[in-house]
Amino acid sequence: MIRAVILAAGRGSRMGQLGGDRPKCLVELDGKPLIERQIAALRRGGVDEIGVVRGYHAEMIDLPGLCYFSNDRWAETNMVTSLAAAAAWLCSGPVIVSYADIFYTSELVRGLAGASGQLVITYDRAWRRLWTRRFADPLTDAETFRMNATGQLLEIGGKTSRIEDVEGQYMGLLKFTPPAWSVVEALLGTLDPLIRNSLDVTGLLRRLLAESTITIGTVGTEGQWGEIDNPEDVALYQEMVREGELRLE
Repeated sequence: MIRAVILAAGRGSRMGQLGGDRPKCLVELDGKPLIERQIAALRRGGVDEIGVVRGYHAEMIDLPGLCYFSNDRWAETNMVTSLAAAAAWLCSGPVIVSYADIFYTSELVRGLAGASGQLVITYDRAWRRLWTRRFADPLTDAETFRMNATGQLLEIGGKTSRIEDVEGQYMGLLKFTPPAWSVVEALLGTLDPLIRNSLDVTGLLRRLLAESTITIGTVGTEGQWGEIDNPEDVALYQEMVREGELRLE
């Protein structure tokens, strides 16, 4: 059995009228909330059980057939704290973890679920195609992403002025196994509480690479996904849907 957890504790503070008053996962894309598109992709991709970590306006996320976890300290913590709220699942079997502000295909979920390795992340090989449309200069937002010849992650999340340092775009969709989570828990136990509270998942991956205690695998895709940071992103993706460039679950 494989489970999935959506990290949906945060708010869409930069979404304005599209969602500044609700959890970010409830922002609509082409008439449907992001979380419903995530659930559809996860279920069609072979996930058996789905959990959601709630925080900001938790009562607004109330969909049937899901398991709910809580990050009551969502306003003063970051995504790793939300992830840790689902520790009971992460200790007991493989778990796909999804950010709340992204969308993706069931095919990618299926590939991630079937990938070998204790910790595996997804990335977009064709990232420049999308980032060029989202940003006047893609390198203002892009971060380092380098792999070795077998697809093992070597570097992630650093700033760079060289396009060659960005071999893909990390997507915010990844898979943990219990051995990987055990390594994460041990690492978190060594951190100062202020650092631990502020840690995001990319920062966690960087620390795991620095510790060299676990190999991080990768699964690549060619577009057909997106992240939503602002209303302009929503408008872009909806235009891509109308033009037939993007398909949604």
